[in-house]
Amino acid sequence: MRYFIELAYNGTPFFGWQRQPHQITVQEVLEDALALFLKDKIELTGCGRTDTGVHAKQYFAHFEHDALTNSDCDKLQHKLNSFLPKEIFVYRIFQVDDELHARFSALHRTYKYYVATSKNPFHFPVTYRVYEKLDIKAMNIAAGLLLGNQDFTSFSKLHTDVNNNFCEVKAAYWEQQDEQLVFTITANRFLRNMVRAIVGTLLWVGKGKISVEDFQNIINQKDRCEAGVSVPAHALFLEGVNYQFK
Repeated sequence: MRYFIELAYNGTPFFGWQRQPHQITVQEVLEDALALFLKDKIELTGCGRTDTGVHAKQYFAHFEHDALTNSDCDKLQHKLNSFLPKEIFVYRIFQVDDELHARFSALHRTYKYYVATSKNPFHFPVTYRVYEKLDIKAMNIAAGLLLGNQDFTSFSKLHTDVNNNFCEVKAAYWEQQDEQLVFTITANRFLRNMVRAIVGTLLWVGKGKISVEDFQNIINQKDRCEAGVSVPAHALFLEGVNYQFK
C-alpha cells in the first residue's frame, strides 16, 4: 500500500531534503525513524528537493508498506513526533491510491522568500536583511514578467539532470507584511536554485541596478550568468504543495 506523509521542517541543521553521503538530511532522519517503528526498510519519495538550509511549512513524501489502519497511522504519527528532532513535525500519515506520486502528481508548489527591511532580533534567523531602499512597484512589475509557461534557464543552477527548463508560473508578487517584504511564487515545477536566483535578480530591480526591461532581457537570454546572485537559503520556505486527493 502507498502512504503519504505530510510534514514541516526547519531546514537550518540539515543539508537539504535528499539523502546524501556523510551529511545529515531530512530524508535520512525521517526514513530511519520510520524504519525503527515499522520494523522495515523505508524509502521515501519526496515532493521535491530543498537545498541546504531551506525550510518547508508543508512537505509531502510517499512510501510503500503493508496495510496500516487509520489508527495505525495516527499512532505512527504520534511516535514519530515524540522521537524526531524538534526541527521536524509530522502533520499526518494517510493512505493514497497507488498511482498518486509525491513528486509527479503535485499540481503546483508555492514558495515564499522573506526579506527584512528593518532590524528585528526575532526575524534575522529566517529573513534576509536588505539595507537599501527598494522600489516595490518596479519589483512587482518585473515579477509579473515571470508569469506563464516559459524557459527559466537564466535562473537555474547549471548542469542539472532535468530534460528542460520550462516552468509554468501561476503567481509571482511582492507584498509588505509589517517589517518584512515577502515574495510569493507559485508554479507547476521549479528548477534547482530557481527561486533564490529570481529573488536576487528582482532585488537588483528594486535597488535600481537594472530596469524592468533589463529583467525581461535576462529571461530572454536564457543565460544564468546574466541574472543576479542567489540570495541566501535561510529565508526561503516551501509554503505549500497542491494535489488532487480523492
